[in-house]
Amino acid sequence: MKKLMALLLAVVMVLGMCACAASDNTPATTQAPAATEKKEEPKTEATEAAPAEEGKVFNIYAWNEEFKGFFEKYYTVPEGVTVNWIINPSDGGVYQDKLDEALLNQANVADDEKIDMFLAEADYILKYVDSEYTQDITALGVTDFSNTYTYTVQAASDASGVVKGVSFQCCPSALIYRRSIAKDVLGTDDPAEVQALLDSWDKFNAVAADAKAKGYYMTSSEAETFRVFSNNGETPLVDGAGNLTLNDAIKAWQTQAKTFSDNGYTLTCDIWSDECTAQMFADGKTMCYFGPAWYFNFCMGNAQDPDKGCYGDWAICEGPQAHFWGGTWLLAATGSDNPTMLADIMDTFINDEEVCSNLIQNESQFTNNQAVNAKFAADPEYGNAFLGGQNDVAVFVELAKNIKFENKTIYDQLLTEGLQGYWREYCDGAVTEEEAMSNYYKYINEKYPEIVTP
Repeated sequence: MKKLMALLLAVVMVLGMCACAASDNTPATTQAPAATEKKEEPKTEATEAAPAEEGKVFNIYAWNEEFKGFFEKYYTVPEGVTVNWIINPSDGGVYQDKLDEALLNQANVADDEKIDMFLAEADYILKYVDSEYTQDITALGVTDFSNTYTYTVQAASDASGVVKGVSFQCCPSALIYRRSIAKDVLGTDDPAEVQALLDSWDKFNAVAADAKAKGYYMTSSEAETFRVFSNNGETPLVDGAGNLTLNDAIKAWQTQAKTFSDNGYTLTCDIWSDECTAQMFADGKTMCYFGPAWYFNFCMGNAQDPDKGCYGDWAICEGPQAHFWGGTWLLAATGSDNPTMLADIMDTFINDEEVCSNLIQNESQFTNNQAVNAKFAADPEYGNAFLGGQNDVAVFVELAKNIKFENKTIYDQLLTEGLQGYWREYCDGAVTEEEAMSNYYKYINEKYPEIVTP
């Protein structure tokens, strides 16, 4: 496996270097104590001062600034240590390409240039935890996983059960709906009543026609429901023999996407496009989005715009199927010269009750600490203002019980992006179904020659 991983990283690096050459790889830096103003006291001896034998530069690779913001608010950097953020975009595998290049060169650079910690998400985390490029965090001193969700530890463990990192969040996903539109279309905006009216795909598809009749879109992208379907598939995108396998759940999404596009139940655009996110403004006509807590915290900025947004006009429920989406794991890079700080960061974001509470209260996160989540779920005074005062933590505590981390492969990010993109061309009428799938298979053959396509 180690040799295979090294070969895969090398192949990814070679294929991606030309495409990524123009990417901005300028590190962002954080110096102590400026990044720690909101935290009064260090919590462990590890955060009081960096041991003399450890490095003075802590390098973190990430694909956006979400965790960087939380880190700078809630973690006390040891005196004399500079935190270096190397951030590259996730789209098209750019982040993975840059990270792979750095990991392959880890043993050849000076200590202050070594990666200490890097972030990974569900679509490709297995590529890194089952490799020699990550290390056992229990050997570093991170041993208390008693309050974490089991799947988050499973996802960060290699085939032998060695834990290589932690996630600071748990990511059950929900149907996020616009209250005012739901009231017009369904006659209610109450989460329990909306759930009863949208608890199956047959009901969801029927309501889409009702929404269209009233001048609304059911979703703002034909790919909005993709994660719900794909997360409920019974087989991985690539089987044990290396064959591409589009399971029945994905095929059901393809059918829905085409039907919704043809009938005008949705816009036909990328879920991250301006066209899609513009629907989150107050004058938007879209009723439903799907996502975890991080989605309405990090991706629905238009809805929270003080001038054009619709803050408070949202609510959540489970929707047609339980599912989860993504999550950010902090992985320990082999060769880090800052093991004490590395362990302390991970322990802080899963076990520090104050930090986890702040992530909920101030950042609308659903944390990877079950005890803290349970406290907020049971608090009659807690409510999320963005969701009109609804206790989203209570909803997510229940939805988290359904999460299963299975049928994942190291290829999922690009296979998912590619399928949505090429199928959209068919939904738009630009190509035939046969042409769309042929283009998709060609894309896979170029990205991953080892995968067998039809």
